[in-house]
Amino acid sequence: MTALSAGPTVAAALLGAAGLTAALGLLGELHGGWFGTAAFAAGCWALGRRSRLPLAPAIGLAAWLFHNGFAEHRYAELRWQGWGFETRHLAVFAGAALLAALTARVSRRS
Repeated sequence: MTALSAGPTVAAALLGAAGLTAALGLLGELHGGWFGTAAFAAGCWALGRRSRLPLAPAIGLAAWLFHNGFAEHRYAELRWQGWGFETRHLAVFAGAALLAALTARVSRRS
């Protein structure tokens, strides 16, 4: 896989996370909590279904950047609150994209 083939997926992940952040802001759910985390995980799942398997971590990282910067801490401020807390969010987002990519790959083969 080349960088050119990864570019559209990473761009889609960043744009999707930005759009989801804007939608959560309009709904008044732009704060740390289960709804925002579930919405970002669902977005990772949706994009993961359409991406290649090695790009799942990039999708999770893009979601984590927007979730951490706008939903958790607001005002585009990234903060690392410790390995346990932040790694859990990153694992949820990357895991959702990875599981979706795996299930899509299996369904394409059969």
